[in-house]
Amino acid sequence: MGVYRVRVATGASIYAGSNNQVQLWLVGQHGEASLGTRLRPARGKETEFKVDVSEYLGPLLFVKLRKRRLLQDDAWFCNWISVQGPGTSGDEYRFPCYRWVEGDRVLSVAEGTGRTVLDDPQDLFKKHREEELEERRKLYRLGNWKDGLILNMAGNTIRDLPVDERFLEDKRIDFEASLAKGLADLAIKDSLNILTCWNDLDDFNRIFWCGQSKLAEKVRDTWKEDALFGYQFLNGTNPMLLRRSTRLPERLGSPGMECLMLIAAPCPPHPGNTLFELLALVDGIKANVILCNQQHLAAPLVMLKLQPDGKLMPMVIQLQLPKIGSPPPLLFLPTDPPMVWLLAKCWVRSSDFQLHELQSHLLRGHLMAEVIAVATMRCLPSLHPIFKLIIPHLRYTLEINVRARNGLVSDLGVFDQVVSTGGGGHVDLLKRAGAFLTYRSFCVPDDLADRGLLGVKSSFYAQDALELWGIVSRYVEGMVNLHYKTDESVRDDPELQSWCREITEIGLQGRFPVSLQSREQVCRFVTMCIFTCTGQHSSVHLGQ
Repeated sequence: MGVYRVRVATGASIYAGSNNQVQLWLVGQHGEASLGTRLRPARGKETEFKVDVSEYLGPLLFVKLRKRRLLQDDAWFCNWISVQGPGTSGDEYRFPCYRWVEGDRVLSVAEGTGRTVLDDPQDLFKKHREEELEERRKLYRLGNWKDGLILNMAGNTIRDLPVDERFLEDKRIDFEASLAKGLADLAIKDSLNILTCWNDLDDFNRIFWCGQSKLAEKVRDTWKEDALFGYQFLNGTNPMLLRRSTRLPERLGSPGMECLMLIAAPCPPHPGNTLFELLALVDGIKANVILCNQQHLAAPLVMLKLQPDGKLMPMVIQLQLPKIGSPPPLLFLPTDPPMVWLLAKCWVRSSDFQLHELQSHLLRGHLMAEVIAVATMRCLPSLHPIFKLIIPHLRYTLEINVRARNGLVSDLGVFDQVVSTGGGGHVDLLKRAGAFLTYRSFCVPDDLADRGLLGVKSSFYAQDALELWGIVSRYVEGMVNLHYKTDESVRDDPELQSWCREITEIGLQGRFPVSLQSREQVCRFVTMCIFTCTGQHSSVHLGQ
C-alpha cells in the first residue's frame, strides 16, 4: 500500500503511438491493484503518473495492460513500463515489453530480471512461462521451403509473420527506398548502354559512375592484378573457403596431372605456404538459361602461395574436375597470355560469387539465423536469461528471409532472371552445401584452425573474427555463470535443453549438439548463435 510512481515508454517509430486508451494493473506477490484507464500513449513519449494503492502488493511480479479500442483498433508499440514504490524510497521495477499491443485482450508483462525455472522455486512465474510459450508455438511454426534444406519459419508472405517480427515502419520505408534507388541506378545504366557494344575492358567505366568511393576506385584500377585476386580470398566478401594444405588436392594428383603440375610448379612452394580455394561444390549443377542464352558454370580449384610479405599470389587455376575417360583439364598459369589468365581468374570469381551468395551468405547466415530465431521464440520464455542475451541479435531475421525467398531465390526471382545458377540450380547448390553444415565450422577458433588460417597475419578476417568471437564469448560466459552456478543446473534446465534440441534435431536435422551438459558447452553454443547472426553475417554481407 502507498503511492507508486509509474512510467510508460512508447516506441519512436512511425505509428508506434495509439489513440486508444490503456488500462493497467499492478500484480505483486501478495495482491493485485487496478490503476484504471490512465493513458493514451503518444509516439516516442514517456508518460508518468502517480497512483495511490490501498492494497499491500508485496514485491511486484507483473504489470498487466489492456488497450481499449474506440472506433477502431489502433495498435500500440510499448517499449517498457517502470514502477517505483511504494513511496519515494521504494524499489524500482522494470517491465520490458518491446512488442505491439493489439486488440483488447489483457497482456501480462513480467518483471525484467532474468530467471531460469530453477530461479523460481515458488513457481511465481511458472504459469506465465507456460502460457507465453504455448501462445508462441501457435504463432511460430516451422515449415519447409524446399525439400532437403534446413527448416524455416512457416508462412509464404510477410503478412503470415507475427506482427512483432515485421519491419517497423521506419525500417520498411528505409529498406524499400534503398532498394528502389538501387534498381533505378541499374535501369539508368542499362538504358545508357543498351545500344552500345563493349569492345574492351575499359568499357566497364561506362557503368562506374554512381556511388563511387575510394575503395571502389582502387578496385577498379587494380582488379586485374594477381595481388588483389589473392587478397579477396583472405579478406573479400567470401573468406570462408580458403584453406591451407600440406599436400595437393586429389584432383591435382590424379593420373595424367603429374606432368602438368611439374610444368606449372617446377619448384613447389613450402607446404605450409600453400593455400587452396576449392569451388568444386558447383560441379554438375545445371546452369541457367537467360534470355534464350545458355549459361555456364565452372568448378575451379586455385592454388595460391603465401609470400613472406603476406601477399597471397595465385600459382595455378584449374576450372573443371578431372573426368574419367576425358583428357586432364587445362591448368592456367600466371605465365599464360594476359587475357587467358585474366579470363581464368574471372571464371573463379564467378563461381566464388555463387558459393558466396548461396552457401556463405544465404545458408550459413540467413537460414541458420532463422532456425535459431524460431527455436528461441518457441522454447525460451522472455524471462529466460538466454532469451534476453540472444534476442537483440535476431531482430528482423524472419522478415528479411521471407523477402529473400519471395524475391531473390523464388521461382522467376532475381536468381532465375540474372544468375547462372538460377532456374533450380541454386536450390540444388543449397542442398549440397547443407551437407557441410557442421558445428565446428560455425565456431570461429575451430574453423580457422581446421582451415590452417590461425597466425596468417594478412588474413584480417581471421584476426578480427577471432577477436570478436573472444569478446562475445567472454560476455556470454559472464552471463551464463551468473545464472548457472553449476553444470548440474545446466542439465536441469528443461527450457534450455529444449531450445538446443529444437535447433539441432528439428531445425538443422542433426550434426550439432542435441543437449548441453556444462556451463562451458552453453557458453560455446550461445556464442556460436550470437556470432553467426552478427559478426559472421556482417563479414559476408557488408562487402557486397
